[in-house]
Amino acid sequence: MDFSKVIKVLLSAKRIVALTGAGISAESGIPTFRGTGGLWEGYPVEKVATIEGFERDPALVWKFYDERRRNIAKARPNRAHEVLALFENLYDFWVITQNIDGLHSRAGSKNVVELHGNIWRVKCTECGIRYYNYEVPLREIPPKCKRCGGLLRPDVVWFGEPVYDVDKAYELTESCDVMLVIGTSAQVYPAAYLPRLAWSKGAKIIEINPQETPISRYANFVIREKATKALDELYRGLLRAFQEE
Repeated sequence: MDFSKVIKVLLSAKRIVALTGAGISAESGIPTFRGTGGLWEGYPVEKVATIEGFERDPALVWKFYDERRRNIAKARPNRAHEVLALFENLYDFWVITQNIDGLHSRAGSKNVVELHGNIWRVKCTECGIRYYNYEVPLREIPPKCKRCGGLLRPDVVWFGEPVYDVDKAYELTESCDVMLVIGTSAQVYPAAYLPRLAWSKGAKIIEINPQETPISRYANFVIREKATKALDELYRGLLRAFQEE
């Protein structure tokens, strides 16, 4: 694909927001959320990703998340994560992610909104404290709060729970000039609504996804490439364009 028109749009932008989904982390070896090879395979969703399932059997839920944490600990940020971190040096740049793996922060991104929480953070069901826990594997299942000894839960959003920082996500979406939509199937709300909101406010939508999604119909530019390849080419093209100015 000729990226010259996309680069021209990026050059004129002041604030850019990237909305990322499971596809960007799949290239780091983290299975996508659902389907063949997905992390839910073999685990009924209602047993491991709802508050009811946690209350019924917290040890089962924590065994599942301990396994996920082990998988994620082996993963490394890929070139797509790295480029998004580098964009912060060029723009007022934010990442809104549906991923819970923390790879954006590990790649160096500072401006990250984690809609679905973070698998490395825990929350006490008794005193409410939140903190990061990087034990792999966990020493105790289910883990207990370091402050009060209460039962900890993963600080992630389960089915039926409200997402985190939605007001911040809407504020960024309504004020951006360009939204990059990367590796998301655009089926989970409210994240799926954000590109249309940005588009309705006049932002240019650039979709990066090997597959067609509902966003493809109204995106200004559609790049049918994996995120690592597309973002690396965009970044290189941008640097050349900045040097020529």
